This record gives sequence, C-alpha cells and structure tokens, in this order.
Amino acid sequence: MQHLLSTPALRQVARLDRSAVRRKHDANDAPAGYAFHDVGSLPTVAGKAAFNRHPRLHGVETNLMLLTRRQFLASTGAMPAFLYSGARAQSGAAAPTIKICVMSDQSGPYSSTSGPVSVACVRQAVEDFNPPSHGFNVEILTGDHQNRADIGANLTRQWFDRDGADVVMDVSNSAVALAVQNVAREKDRIHLNSAAATADLTGKACTPNGVHWTYDSWMLAASTGGALVRSGGDSWFFIVANFAFGHALERDTGEAVRRAGGKVLGRVAHPAPGTSDFSSFLLQAQASRAKVIGLANGGDDTVNVIKQAAEFGITRSGQKLAALLMFVSDVHAIGLPTAQGLLLTESFYWDLNDRTRAFTSRVLQKTGGIHPNMNQAGCYSAATHYLKTVAAMGPAAAKQSGAATVARMKALPTDDDAFGPGAIRPDGRKLHDVHLFRVKSPEASRGPWDYYERISTTPADQAFRPLQEGGCPLIHS
Repeated sequence: MQHLLSTPALRQVARLDRSAVRRKHDANDAPAGYAFHDVGSLPTVAGKAAFNRHPRLHGVETNLMLLTRRQFLASTGAMPAFLYSGARAQSGAAAPTIKICVMSDQSGPYSSTSGPVSVACVRQAVEDFNPPSHGFNVEILTGDHQNRADIGANLTRQWFDRDGADVVMDVSNSAVALAVQNVAREKDRIHLNSAAATADLTGKACTPNGVHWTYDSWMLAASTGGALVRSGGDSWFFIVANFAFGHALERDTGEAVRRAGGKVLGRVAHPAPGTSDFSSFLLQAQASRAKVIGLANGGDDTVNVIKQAAEFGITRSGQKLAALLMFVSDVHAIGLPTAQGLLLTESFYWDLNDRTRAFTSRVLQKTGGIHPNMNQAGCYSAATHYLKTVAAMGPAAAKQSGAATVARMKALPTDDDAFGPGAIRPDGRKLHDVHLFRVKSPEASRGPWDYYERISTTPADQAFRPLQEGGCPLIHS
C-alpha cells in the first residue's frame, strides 16, 4: 500500500512517537470484538499521490481528494491501536492484556512490502487465535519508523517504557531492525522481525530477545544467486542500495556466487531508499558485460530499476536481471509484461497450497484485495506462534521476561496456515521451506495475482546459513 501517508503531515498518522495517546473508545468505528483508540487530531485531505501504487484500497478510489477523518482511517487500515477483548478471569477481574506493536514503513518506499498489509495480517492472526478464549486480551499498536533507525529506536523505547508493550514486530529496513533489536534486549522485551533482510540479526547481532522470521540475505543469496550461477550466469555486477540492507544482500550474494564458481566484476551503490533515476547505474552495469546484474535493493527502488532496465533494453542485449529481493506486490506494481521471466525467492506464496489459499482468503477481507507477500504473511505466522506461546506460558509469565518467552518460543514447534510446520533455532532463525519462483508471462497467468510458477524448493534445514557459521554469540562451538 504505497504512499498511503505521503505528505509530512499525513506521515504523523501512524506514528506514536509524539504526544501521549488519548485512549478514547469510539464504538462507532469499531468492528465486533475491537475497541479502537483515538490518537488526537488527524488530517482530512489526501491527494491522489497517496494512492499512486494501488488504484483501489478498501473501496477508496484515486479520484477521492477529500476524506473525513473516519474515512481516512478506515481506508488506510492505519489505526494506531485496537484491542481484542472480552476475556475475564475466573475471579471476575479483567483479563491481562498482551500488547503487540507493528512497526514498519507505513508511507514510504517499502510500505507496499510491509506497511498496512502487515498490520492486517497481525489482526488476522489475533482473530484466528481468539485470545479471550485463552484468558487474555490483545492490543495492537502501529507505528511508522520512516526508514530511520533513530525514530525506530525511540518509538520502541516509548512503546516499552510508556505503553507497557510486550513485542515489536515486522520492522522493515535492516538498520532500523538492528536498532530495535538492541532496545528489545536492553528492556528484556521481544523483537519478532519479518521484513528486514540482514542475516546479522541471527549472526553477530543476535540476542536472546530476537527472532528473525521470514527470510534473510543469506537465504536469498543461496537460492536466487546459486540458481543463476548453476544456469550459466557466472559473472555478476551489483547495483546496491547504499545502507545496511543493500550491503548485506550484496555481501551474501557475492559469497554465494563465488562458492558456486562464479565471479563478481563490479558494483555501484545508489542512494536509498527512494532513488528515481537509475540510468547512470544501469549504464555502468551494462558496460561491465556481466552476464547477471544483481539488484541488491528493494521496494520502489527495485520496481524502478527493473522498469528502467526494460527501457534501456538491457535484457534484450543478453544480460539477465537478478531481483535479489522481490515480492509478489512488486510484480503486481511492475506488471507481467515487464517482470515476466524474472527469478526470485519467497518463502510464502498465496497460491502455494490449500492452507496458504485459506489464509489469504481470510485476510483479503482486511486488505481490500491486496495479496500478502512473504513479509506480511510472516507477520501472521510470527504473531500466531507468539500467541500460542503466551497461552502455553500464561500471560503473566510471558509479560515478565522477553528472553524467557523467546526461549519458550524456540522450544515449541511452529505451525500455521502461511508457512506450515517449522522451528526456531537457538540463534533465533525461524526455519521453513524456501521457494524459487519464475514470474509468469501474461499469457500463462490466469488473472490478477496469479504471477508465479515454482521452479524449486529448498528444505528448511538447508535454506538458511548453517548455525555455526553465523557468529551468533549465543552459540558456543
């Protein structure tokens, strides 16, 4: 859901790092089972630019220029807090409340790959689990880190210190994720990351309070990079997003290419996120004569560079593009005529099996028809396992120590409709199967969102970096 809050004023809607939250229940805005909380005055004007990626979202069309406050909140799904309640302890007292915070890019270049759809997936996990039937309530807070580590860290501290939050999850942007991971350890709370790429979260930056759920740069490199080298793409040039995520993806893919017998001819870094003109970077990649141009970026940057590469005729000249981090939402934005033939890796696809289709059919009611990608489905999976763990431990024990709760999460097997059976390693790495996909041609697609054909599957025990190679201080040789 790209640029839902595209102006500086609108960006404040999903942020909670400002004045204190006013906890005013508005029964008229709340669906059954939920109580929404007011956060003060909100803007009422949203231009077409706020909907430039998705022409239809929750029934809001791009020709609507003025929105009431209630319409704006309903259309974006950016409610800053809501409560799933109804449970009562046997004594008659109100049941304890678990607070889950969903932090992501709600309005910028990565909002379509996490953002409001991630929030919807967490809400779906809560609804499916039905916490009141297990003796506790769940409150969900949302926030926009604006792709800045300092904002992400400050917002995390505020949630833990002021709001009594128990877990922060999603957290797109590797630099922000590393900052949040440190705060969670300091406060003995929990960081469940679904959307950041850096494998350092389970390597040198691992902590007893963090779990890296969906994917990482090592997994992407081994799956997509290894497959391309084996198919003849043995020389590479990288176009790299110039921050922690891009550098980690380039590092891990370069190592995978060399392990497979290939070579790296060069690289160029671009400002990120938000670069709009990739012409000079593409010209350098073209001049390298590398067989594969590896795109170590994500979100709008990946979408833009692929579109511009098509304009330059790069693939027609024989070079291949390797989208090292690409999602079904990106393919939807690019369109099959341009994206067809691309190889990419995801650990979730909505049409993979009966369980993924069932989950997707439920959550589509909250996303306005936007199909979840692996990041967003990862939020559903992580929230589901966390809630199961809270129920197993009891909410009082789960709230007492984040490290103890994560240890219990590692001890329990995972299983949900998005990812199926899995496990969490001692270093915090969530394990599940990983799939290499090829983007279909327009002729092969059966309709909107039918975009992938599966090429291969890497089993969970082989898909991620070996435990002893990550350098996680929790692991002793």
